[in-house]
Amino acid sequence: MISGFTRMAGVAALVLWSGAALAQQTTERVAASQDWSIHEAANPKECFVASQPKDSVNSRNGEVVAANRGDTPPQLTVTYRPANGVSGQIAFRGGNYQLAGGTTASIQIGGTTFQLFSEGEWAWPASPDDDARIVTAMRGGAEAIVTSQSGRGTLSRDTFSLIGFTAAVEEATRRCAG
Repeated sequence: MISGFTRMAGVAALVLWSGAALAQQTTERVAASQDWSIHEAANPKECFVASQPKDSVNSRNGEVVAANRGDTPPQLTVTYRPANGVSGQIAFRGGNYQLAGGTTASIQIGGTTFQLFSEGEWAWPASPDDDARIVTAMRGGAEAIVTSQSGRGTLSRDTFSLIGFTAAVEEATRRCAG
């Protein structure tokens, strides 16, 4: 299981992207590659790539339902923070709603499914090794499908395009090199 403290550090940049301000750090969208945006912050140095789903389907008890996911759409991100040794940390945010506590989300790329552990609005892989495996799969995939469950029992299936992902990750890596 992941440590909330370990993974919460990755949330800082993502919160900035979703419109909130954190002390002494501004994140700027510096580039885009197809369906992915590249963001950068100077102090501390941090870069991340982010995308929103091309399709979302919400269901409860097998029936498609409308779901209020708040004013921030779901996001899939990969973060680089050289000062902390973070390179390619995956995070999924289901929107402005709580994911069901004690549940896992999943991310499917091609024929491979990876588990993400949820905490509040966010979900992450269990380890940096899992992050690396997911990034590798995303580089070779066409889409990533994240399935998660809200605290109210709504099952959400978000489909993210991976068009432009490899170029975006390479740009973020270049911008946050050592």
